[in-house]
Amino acid sequence: MTRNPRTIESYRHRLAVLGDAAHLALLGEGLCGVERETLRVDAQGRLAMTQHPRRLGAALTHPHITTDYAEPLLEFITPPRHDPAEVVAHLDEIHRFACARLGDEMLWSQSMPCPLAGDRSIPIAWYGTSNIGILKHVYRRGLGLRYGKAMQCIAGIHYNYSLAEAVWTLLHEEDQADRTAQELRSEGYIALMRNFHRYSWLLMYLFGASPALCAGFVADKAHGLDVFDEQTLYLPFATSLRMSDLGYQNSAQSDLTPRLDSLQGYIDGLARAVSLPHPAYRNIGTQNDGEWLQLSTNLLQIENEFYSTIRPKRVTRSGERPVDALRRRGIEYVEVRCLDIDPFAPHGVSEPTLCFLDAFLLFCALDDSPLLNHEDQQESRLNFARVAREGRRPGLELQRDGETVALKSWGHELLARIGEAGVMLDRQRGDRRVANSLDAQRAKLDDPALTPSACVLAAMREISGDGEGAFFNFCMQQTRIHTAQFRAHPLPPDTEAGFERVATASLDEQARLERSQIGNFDAFLAAYHAGTLGDERVA
Repeated sequence: MTRNPRTIESYRHRLAVLGDAAHLALLGEGLCGVERETLRVDAQGRLAMTQHPRRLGAALTHPHITTDYAEPLLEFITPPRHDPAEVVAHLDEIHRFACARLGDEMLWSQSMPCPLAGDRSIPIAWYGTSNIGILKHVYRRGLGLRYGKAMQCIAGIHYNYSLAEAVWTLLHEEDQADRTAQELRSEGYIALMRNFHRYSWLLMYLFGASPALCAGFVADKAHGLDVFDEQTLYLPFATSLRMSDLGYQNSAQSDLTPRLDSLQGYIDGLARAVSLPHPAYRNIGTQNDGEWLQLSTNLLQIENEFYSTIRPKRVTRSGERPVDALRRRGIEYVEVRCLDIDPFAPHGVSEPTLCFLDAFLLFCALDDSPLLNHEDQQESRLNFARVAREGRRPGLELQRDGETVALKSWGHELLARIGEAGVMLDRQRGDRRVANSLDAQRAKLDDPALTPSACVLAAMREISGDGEGAFFNFCMQQTRIHTAQFRAHPLPPDTEAGFERVATASLDEQARLERSQIGNFDAFLAAYHAGTLGDERVA
C-alpha cells in the first residue's frame, strides 16, 4: 500500500515553504535537549546504596543534575540548544563533572538495570524536607506501590524538541483568521504527536538497544523470554524489552488514551485520569498511621504518571500543574520518551541519532496527520509492541491502514520521506549530518545485524557468561570503559568552576525552601491538587 499522491504533495509543499530562502533560517531557530537517566553502581556493578552525592548539588533544585525514581538513578538534563552537537557537548560536560565526583561509583551503561536485590533494597529518591521535596518523594512512594520499584529503575533517553514559533504561523497562514498563534502552535504539535504514534515503531527498530536483561529482573513473573545463560534472559529478535510489556507498561493505564484530536481533548483525558478513583489504589489508601503512601488513590496521582512514548510539554510557573500550564499557554515543545540508552555511546545517545530524530520529528510535523480513531490507535500500539519484542524477525510484517505491509519496505518508504526533511535541515546547517545518519539507518533496514539490539547480542556472545552472566558482563565492560573515558578528560578549570557554582547555588536554594515554606504538607498537597499554589516550585 502506498501513500496518496495528494498527501505526499501537501508534505512537499510545506517543505518547499520552509525551504524558501526567506524562511530556511527558521529551521535553525528550533530548540532541542536531552534528559539522560543512568543508575549509579558500585565497583562490583551493584546498585549504589549511597545518598545522592552532595558534591553534585541538590537533586531538588539543580537545573542539570537531579534524580528520577530511585536515589541512585541520576538524571542529566541539558539546557535547550539549537543544534544536537551543542546538546551532546553540554551532556559531555555534565558527565565529566559527575564522574569526577562519584568516587569508585560508575554510571550504568544500559537501560535495563543492574542486578537488584528485591524491591525493599531500592532506595526511593529523597529531596529534603520542604513541602515540594516531600511531594516528589511521596509521588515516588506511590509509583513503587503501584508498579513495583524495579520497573522504576529502568533508564532511558528523553528528547525535547520544538520548532520556531514562526514556523507554525507560516505553515498555516490560511487559518490565522479565526485562530491565535498559540492555537496554531498547539494544533501543530498535536498533529506531530499523532504521526509520531503512527511511525514510532521505526525508532524501536533503528535505536532499540535492550534485547536482554538480568534474569532476576523478572524473577517469579511470567515473561516468555528465552534463556541466554543462567543469569541472562533475552528474545532473539527483540529490539527493546524496555519498551515492551516487560518494561514501561501498566495494565491499570491500558484504557487510558487521551485524545489527540485537539489539545483540549488531551487535557480533558488526563484531567479525568487524575480525578478518577481506582479500586486497587483505594485499597492501599493515601496514608498509614499518618505517613503518606501516595498522593491520591486515583488512576494517576499526577499527570506525569501517565506512561506515553511522547508528551506535549510547557515549562511550568511557580506552583503550576502541567495541565494548567498547557491549558493556559498551549504546547511549547514535545518530549520523546521511547529511546533506549545506547550502550555503545558514552553519553547514552549519539549526535547522529539526535540528527535523525530532528528529521523524523520535522517529518511528523509537516506530513498530513489525519485524526486517529480507536482502530488506528490499536494498530499503532500493536505495531510498536511487535517491533519491540521481535522487530528483527526475518520477514516481519506490520499493519498499515488495516492492510499487511513488510517492515522493511515500509521502513524504506518512511526513510525516503524523512530524507526530504533531512535535506532541508542539512541545507540550513550547511553540512551532511542528517544525510549521513540516514545512510546508516537505511543500512540497518537492509542488514538487521547492524541495529544496536543485534550488536548488543553479538557483543554478549563474545563475552564470557561466567559468574553474573553475559548481559551483566557486557554492561560492566561498557560501564567501565565509558566512566574511565570521562575521568581521563577532566573539565577545564573555568568550566568546572561554573558547575561548582551551580551545585552550591542549588544547595543554598533547597535550604532556602526548607527555611521559608509556609504551612504543613497536607495543606500544601490540597493546594497543589486544587491548582492554587503560588509560591513554591513544582518540578
